[in-house]
Amino acid sequence: MAAQGSRNSSSSTNRATSDDYDDLEGFGVAVVREEGKWRCTPMTSAALTSLSVAETELRELRSAGAVFGLLDVDDEFFVVLRPAPSGTRLLISDATAAIDYDIAAEVLDAINVEIPDIDPDELDDVEPWEEGDLGVLADLGLPEPVLAVIVAETDLYPDEQLGMIAARLGFANELSAVLDKLPR
Repeated sequence: MAAQGSRNSSSSTNRATSDDYDDLEGFGVAVVREEGKWRCTPMTSAALTSLSVAETELRELRSAGAVFGLLDVDDEFFVVLRPAPSGTRLLISDATAAIDYDIAAEVLDAINVEIPDIDPDELDDVEPWEEGDLGVLADLGLPEPVLAVIVAETDLYPDEQLGMIAARLGFANELSAVLDKLPR
């Protein structure tokens, strides 16, 4: 499997080698709601490159309450994932990211959506669109239409969009506390 790339990559294939994983920007945060309280913990950097790693990390939290992950991948797009016995519920903010990023392709594959057929050289001219379950956090207090508006704010960076999600659900302070401790 090819490694993650960056839209700014100068390589002719638009893919980076596995040595470049360390250069991948962004963060992964596991969010747990238990007994009316929110708790955020950092996920490993491997969660940004592998959907199965991210799912495993979230399942290992074994909480009686809601558990979901927020991934800001390379400051290009975000993924919300929520493991459930019936399968992981997923939302990706930019389906076109699947052209450059394996984890984005894995998300689309998991939700049975084809990778967009777009020439990598024309990606900058294509307006991004989301794919997946906009109702993934509805039962926690973030209705589908509100999440759709947040995702549609394509002039914002993914961390800003995830901050809006955290603010709407009431764990902005917990998210900020975790992000402040992450190496940048």
